[in-house]
Amino acid sequence: MKNDTRASVFDFYGMPKLSQALPLALQHVVAMIVGCVTPAIIVSNSAELDADEKVILIQASLVFSALSTFLMLFPVKLSKRTQIGAGLPVIVGVSFSYVLSMQAIAESYSISAILGAQIVGGLIAVAVGLFIDKIRKFFPPLIAGTVVFTIGLSLYPTAINYMAGGTGNAGYGSWQNWLISGFTLFTVIILNHFSKGFIKLSSILIAMFCGYILSFFFGMISFDAVAEAAVFAPPRLLFFGIEFEPSSCVAIGTLFAVNSIQAIGDFSATTVGAMDRVPTDKELKGAIIGYGVANIFSAFFGGLPTATYSQNVGIVTSTKVINRCVLGLAGALILAAGLSPKFSALLSTIPYAVLGGATVSVFASIAMTGIKLVMSENPSARDTSIVGLAAALGMGISQASGSLSGFPDWVMTVFGKSPVVIATVVAIILNMSLPKEE
Repeated sequence: MKNDTRASVFDFYGMPKLSQALPLALQHVVAMIVGCVTPAIIVSNSAELDADEKVILIQASLVFSALSTFLMLFPVKLSKRTQIGAGLPVIVGVSFSYVLSMQAIAESYSISAILGAQIVGGLIAVAVGLFIDKIRKFFPPLIAGTVVFTIGLSLYPTAINYMAGGTGNAGYGSWQNWLISGFTLFTVIILNHFSKGFIKLSSILIAMFCGYILSFFFGMISFDAVAEAAVFAPPRLLFFGIEFEPSSCVAIGTLFAVNSIQAIGDFSATTVGAMDRVPTDKELKGAIIGYGVANIFSAFFGGLPTATYSQNVGIVTSTKVINRCVLGLAGALILAAGLSPKFSALLSTIPYAVLGGATVSVFASIAMTGIKLVMSENPSARDTSIVGLAAALGMGISQASGSLSGFPDWVMTVFGKSPVVIATVVAIILNMSLPKEE
C-alpha cells in the first residue's frame, strides 16, 4: 500500500489533498469576491463607462487580484535578504481604501488618470519597502487608525446613494430601491449575528444574492450584456491608457504610502495569529515591495489598486490553515473567474440598491477598524485631539461644497474631493509637533 505523503493544510509548504484544499479555498473566495469586484463597479459607474468597458475593468480587477495573491504566496527571491512578495499566507484584492479618490479622479479626468496615479503609487510603495525601517516611525497606529477611520466615514455617502438607487438614475430615492437595499442589509445583519461558520462568513454574498433575486422581480436586471460577452478573454494591455495627472498622483500616492505601512498590521496579524511568530524584516520588506510591483504591473492592464484582505487574514488566524497551496487554489479560482468576461458581465448587472445594502456594513467595519487601531495604544487627550481634528478637517472640507473654490483646480482634486489626504497630512503634522504627555 502506497504511503500518503501529502502535506498538512497547517503547514505553509507542501501540497495537501485536493479534497481538503478545495473547500478551504472556496471559503477564502467567498470572503473576498464581493469586496474584490465592488470597487471596480463603483468606479466604472463614476466614470460612466459603457457595458463592455465595465466588464473589462471588473475582469482586470479579478485577474490581477489573483496574480498579486500568487506573488505574496510564492515570492520571487532576488538575494538572501531581498525578495519580491511576502512568502506569507495572505489573500490580495482590490481595496476600498482608494474608492473615494478614484471616484473623484474618474469624474474629473478618466480611468487612465487613475491608472497613471497607481503606477506612481506603486513606485512609492516600493520606496517605502526599501526604506521601511526609516519611514515606519511616521505612521504609528494612531496615524494609520485615523486614516482608516476617515476612509470608512468618507465612504458612507457612496453607500447611501447606492441604497437609494444611484445618483442621477431614474427612480433614485424610490421606495423600491429602499426596500431592496433595506432587505439586503437586514439579511447581512441577521446572518452576521445569528449564524455560524460558512454561512456567517458568506453573509454578504448570500445577502447580495437574496437582494438580487428580489430586484429581478422588480424588473431591475437586464442580461443583455451577459448574452453578448465572450466566455473567455484575457485582460487587454493599455485598453484604458495611462495618464500621469499630477493632482491624481498626489492623492493616490498618499494612500499608497499609508496602505504600505498599514499592511504591516495584516502581515503581523497573520504570522502572530496563525504561525506563532512575528514577521521577519525580509518578509515585511518583500511584502511591501511586492505590493508596489504588483500594482505597477496591473495598472497597464486596467487592474485597480489592491491590498491585503483583513477578512481573509481573519480566516487564516481562526482556522490556522496556512498552506500556500490552499490560498493559491483560491487565487486560481479568482483568476478563472476573471478570465471569463461572461462572469464579469453577470457581476455588472447587480443593481445599485443591492450593492448599497451590502457595502454599507463593509464601510462601517472599515471605520471601526480605524477606531480599533487608534484605541490599541491607549489614546491620551493629545491623541484624541489629533484624531478628531484630522478627521474633522478631512471630512469637513471635502463635504463643504465650494470650500476650496478660490484655489487652483489641482488643489480641489488633491484636497477637496477626498478627505483622506487632508486627514493624513494633518495627523502627521500634529503628531510630530504636539508635545507628548508624560
